[in-house]
Amino acid sequence: MENGSKATSNFSIPEYDLKSSGKKMPRLGFGTATFPFEPAEVTKKAILQAIEIGYRHFDTASMYGSEQPLGEAIIEAVSVGLIESRDEVFITSKLWCSDAHGELVLPSLQRSLQ
Repeated sequence: MENGSKATSNFSIPEYDLKSSGKKMPRLGFGTATFPFEPAEVTKKAILQAIEIGYRHFDTASMYGSEQPLGEAIIEAVSVGLIESRDEVFITSKLWCSDAHGELVLPSLQRSLQ
């Protein structure tokens, strides 16, 4: 396995080479779904702590209610110097099955990207 992103606790996360961009994406992501649902501020705090210990890949979905707290956490992480820019972070998201039909796909993706 390749060495990956180094976290403050001296472990490394294997990475996947994204040939089209030349970037390396961590294979291990931090899941942002909670059950039962947590308030957005709790989710944001958990994401900030994950960034602080070295996570750079986050998994989210609109149905998790975590896309906005994730965006806010990334903005805060940049502003306090945990990361230099949004470019250091990878986000994987997904559509819920009710949004995965024809004309519903693009609006759902646009909401996720906000």
